[in-house]
Amino acid sequence: MTKKSGKKKKTSKKSRTQKIQLKKAVSGLLFLIVLVVLAGLLAHQLLLRRSSIQSLKPSVKSLADKKKVHKLPVYEIYPEKEIHYKKPITKPKPTLTKKLPKMAIIIDDIGYDRKIAEKFLNLDAVLTFSLLPHSLFQDKIARKAHEKGFEIMLHLPLEPLEYPSVDPGPGTLLTSMSPDELIIQLNKNLDAIPFIKGVNNHMGSKMTTSSTQIYQIFSILKKRNLFFIDSLTTSESLCKPSARLLQLPFAQRDVFIDHFQEPDFIRKQINLLIHIADKHGEAIGIAHPHIITYNILRELLPELQKKVQLVPASKLVHIPL
Repeated sequence: MTKKSGKKKKTSKKSRTQKIQLKKAVSGLLFLIVLVVLAGLLAHQLLLRRSSIQSLKPSVKSLADKKKVHKLPVYEIYPEKEIHYKKPITKPKPTLTKKLPKMAIIIDDIGYDRKIAEKFLNLDAVLTFSLLPHSLFQDKIARKAHEKGFEIMLHLPLEPLEYPSVDPGPGTLLTSMSPDELIIQLNKNLDAIPFIKGVNNHMGSKMTTSSTQIYQIFSILKKRNLFFIDSLTTSESLCKPSARLLQLPFAQRDVFIDHFQEPDFIRKQINLLIHIADKHGEAIGIAHPHIITYNILRELLPELQKKVQLVPASKLVHIPL
């Protein structure tokens, strides 16, 4: 074998070795690239999964908020002691037949429970429905009540002494509001409920003692030709003198009918309302959308209508003297 042929064999052997090493290097590099790609895909999937979970959180929160907004409100904060005030005794004109005294029954806090509202709407009686603004079923209930000839009021949420631990709900007018803020929110509340003829307060044991802000509220009601009925949640209420000053049609609640949800108590309160109506010629009672109130009212209606004339609340408002 010549030297040249020996060198060629060595060179070709070395070349094959280099090729093998190169292939191994390329294979290793390709394997690494595949691993990196797979790792990247896996990381991408994990990130997508995490982001999708995060994107679900606001939906869950919004559902919780929705439930919070539409839960049944606190119906009222009743005075610790029953508030009595001197109601002028009207002298009935002598007639051949004695007229029955007039009574208005306002069903407050309507708007969140459609089924119980329909039960009251189906009673064979003249009732007045006071709806909370921005409530879940306000429009449907208001339109149905209007179609049936019932009178509709705005149940205006006003700040109680217990605020913020007790929240009257959406649209509440607060004593901390500026005049502009108060008027803007009031107008939104008034515009929220269709067909309203008047307003009564939801809570408000603090706001109704603020003469300046009550005067502002009553000024807007006067412009809109609406009346106001004081639910009388505090004996310190300044609603009556404010209404007198503005010559706003006005009345005060005589009896809360169902602040204790017991059949005998509700019957007793209705009888008290009849007694006040008989003595003064008229009376206003406020009840709430409780099934027990509905049952007792349905039970007593035949006898009640023999003793009093049930009328819309607007028939019992007067310019205060």
